[in-house]
Amino acid sequence: MRCPFCGNVDTQVKDSRPAEDHAAIRRRRFCPACAGRFTTYERVQLRDLVVIKSNGRREEFGRDKLERSIRMALQKRPIDPERIDQMISGIVRRLESMGETDIKSQTIGEIVMESLARIDTVAYVRFASVYKNFQAADDFDKFVSELRPDDSPEE
Repeated sequence: MRCPFCGNVDTQVKDSRPAEDHAAIRRRRFCPACAGRFTTYERVQLRDLVVIKSNGRREEFGRDKLERSIRMALQKRPIDPERIDQMISGIVRRLESMGETDIKSQTIGEIVMESLARIDTVAYVRFASVYKNFQAADDFDKFVSELRPDDSPEE
């Protein structure tokens, strides 16, 4: 593994342990050339996924991009970081096990929204506002009103 500080290719693994509920291996590394320390994560990748955007453009699936968007939706929410990692790993496993290498971005968005709805409704609304491209406050109002149970009194 190349050192991110000096570029030396001869780095040493000092510690390895399971991470993300045993879905990855966390390795602490040391560079003998510059004495830098850094961490790497090793994950199983079942297949290379390609995302088909709504405009037809194709791009390689990026776990990091998925993680950034989910963490942005969950920013300042009281959710355990370990639970977030488990959710992201679960979404990636679900996408990889679908049997297809080409996945529509809408499919990914729906799976993420479904996962967020289960753990935090505020994050769910935040993600939906970007995913569904809300343009005005009325869009939020309509979306949130669909989340609320029917307020009509029972007879």
